[in-house]
Amino acid sequence: MAFCFNFDLQTNIGRGTDEDKIYREEPNETKGVDSIDTRKTEANVEKVKEAKEHSPPEEYQSLLEDAVCETFSLGSLPPIHHLNESVFEKTASENSDSEKILSQTAAQHTDLITGLYEGGLKVWECTYDLLEYLDDEGEVFSGRRVLDLGCGAGLLGILALKRGAHEVHFQDYNSTVIERLTLPNVLLNCEEEEDDDDNAGKQDQEGEKDDSPIPKRRAIGPTKRSKLGRCRFFSGDWTSFLSQILSEDPPPKYDMIMTSETIYNTAYYPSLHEVFHKLLAPDGLIYLATKAHYFGVGGGLYLFQNFIEQKDVFKMKCLKNVEEGLQRHIVALSFRKTEK
Repeated sequence: MAFCFNFDLQTNIGRGTDEDKIYREEPNETKGVDSIDTRKTEANVEKVKEAKEHSPPEEYQSLLEDAVCETFSLGSLPPIHHLNESVFEKTASENSDSEKILSQTAAQHTDLITGLYEGGLKVWECTYDLLEYLDDEGEVFSGRRVLDLGCGAGLLGILALKRGAHEVHFQDYNSTVIERLTLPNVLLNCEEEEDDDDNAGKQDQEGEKDDSPIPKRRAIGPTKRSKLGRCRFFSGDWTSFLSQILSEDPPPKYDMIMTSETIYNTAYYPSLHEVFHKLLAPDGLIYLATKAHYFGVGGGLYLFQNFIEQKDVFKMKCLKNVEEGLQRHIVALSFRKTEK
């Protein structure tokens, strides 16, 4: 969606110099999360989003009526279909939702209303960075249990599903995002396989994202429900989501957790770290795609790295730096030692 953060921008950020030892800030920006004053930020973050699991409706067509989608394709990645962002933006405020976020985000032209809406209606650029990295590295998903954390449109989880993941869980802060965006996108990618073949030819020769809308899509039939059956959908804040998952017997452990643009607020670091700690399999891997700094919000990779080092649970490795525009990074986290 064509929104932006409404903040005054500053340009004083540090740069990393060691590819594996990640990123170091300039001297005036080396405070760790535990040593900075986050009380004001935390006071504005109300934990009001209890976790909820969402099931697709019996009538799949209801989610895809009048849907206009586009297709993202890159290199060897399977085509990923998702709702056209421009059409979704123009029609969002016409639809009611229990959280009232569609009308508010449209009216305020903002991608973030702390404690109400956390940006899930937009596909952020770091998501495409991570998709490109996964293509370049030929990441294998077959047989794995994957969590798309802060999923938004769900493109990362959809890739895992299409590449044979055993199970994919999608989580976002807002139930509206799950119901109006994530679920329809997953359904679009559970259609007959020939749809993928038909639309693959619509991509340009460089394999770039094709922004031109493709025709309205039909809902999936019963024969494709097995793919959807490998998916689960959750909304709520990370603390309540973790509590819900841990209440299962046995609680799932994820072989891979993928998350993009989720470390913009330092007040969320403890709950995010706890999700990683409790839900990652002992030999699992976390992919994190992020900007170096989120202007006006206060978070970013430098502060998150310091937080991770202070906790001493995970090791962090730089996988890719993107210098175009705002400095962006892809990092991997894994346990420092085997967790029992």
